[in-house]
Amino acid sequence: MSMKPGTRFWSTVSPVSVVVVRPAAGKVTLTCGGVPMIEHEPENAAVTAEGEGPLLGKRYADEDSGLQILCTRGGAGELAVDGRPLQLMNTRPLPASD
Repeated sequence: MSMKPGTRFWSTVSPVSVVVVRPAAGKVTLTCGGVPMIEHEPENAAVTAEGEGPLLGKRYADEDSGLQILCTRGGAGELAVDGRPLQLMNTRPLPASD
């Protein structure tokens, strides 16, 4: 699937949705709970994914492809790109405003 910054993806197996912050270098397959995510909100998504999923407001990245996403709706199911689990990005401290 081709991506550009701001593209939204929805899971079909849980309530998870994400926004692309930095697109992948090439074409990749973004999955949630092992099922490819789609570019339109599903009408009747059955919650079949299990396990810990992404957390609302957190960024996730894949070093190999350069993909970075922001979770806009949390839920169950592991996020992965081309079979590689996405890693939670570390937060950066804000500069002091003294």
